[in-house]
Amino acid sequence: MILRSLYRAFCPRSIGDAACFFLIAVGVPLTYIFQVTVIMPELHDVGSFWYTTIWLAGIFFVFNITSNLLACMLVDTSIKMHILKPPLEPHLLKRWHMCDICQALVPPRSWHCETCDVCVLKRNHHCRFTCCCIGHYNFRYFFYFLFYMGLGALYVVINASIYLWYLHADYYWRPYTLVTILVPAISLTVHASWENFYLVLYELNILAFAMSTLLLIFHRPIFQRGAVMKERSSNAYNLGLRGNIEMVLGKRMYWTWLSPFVRSELPHDGVNWLPLTKEE
Repeated sequence: MILRSLYRAFCPRSIGDAACFFLIAVGVPLTYIFQVTVIMPELHDVGSFWYTTIWLAGIFFVFNITSNLLACMLVDTSIKMHILKPPLEPHLLKRWHMCDICQALVPPRSWHCETCDVCVLKRNHHCRFTCCCIGHYNFRYFFYFLFYMGLGALYVVINASIYLWYLHADYYWRPYTLVTILVPAISLTVHASWENFYLVLYELNILAFAMSTLLLIFHRPIFQRGAVMKERSSNAYNLGLRGNIEMVLGKRMYWTWLSPFVRSELPHDGVNWLPLTKEE
């Protein structure tokens, strides 16, 4: 595994990338603090079994969200991580193509990203939240980033719903709450309060859950067909469900959910792809 330089990893190449990354970098720790210091003391006795269990679970979620995000940004999945030597075999060489921008002969399933300005091995897409392309070597971390983001956001939404709409219904069941939800920036500017800030965090977690879930559903063909976005309807590289999952999560896929630091070697080098069928 080869890592990108810190400058390349943490220097967004577009305003959109910077804004999305800033939202995650600020929103995740604020949500955890909101959950631990505001919501949980009203739902469970501090120091009780459930309080401690949920506190530890929250640490696990935050750790996996942030560490998988960072791993996704740091792991280099571009063609620059390899000294690419086109194969001598004609049936393999004919599958390579010339990138006019990189001025290099690149492997099959590698495409150029205009934002990253480089060709990416088994490129799936450019992710705004990670400020990098998702490809062969970092799709595992992207998947778990989405998974734990969705799971953590769902848990916060459930607890926050009890806090807002049941325990503090006398304050939040009012017309002004709708204004805060629809135009949070204006609401916080005109009437800045902790109560409105809690409502904004609640809304952000609803959006985080919805986006994570929709993205996981959208990328389901990765696991079903072993494809990428440009091959969404293709079965050319379909190894079956288990083989496709192993191609993303690695040979130790049953343990990768624990941490991005669990080593799980991928069964392919991401360079010399051969279709299993005639379909491309």
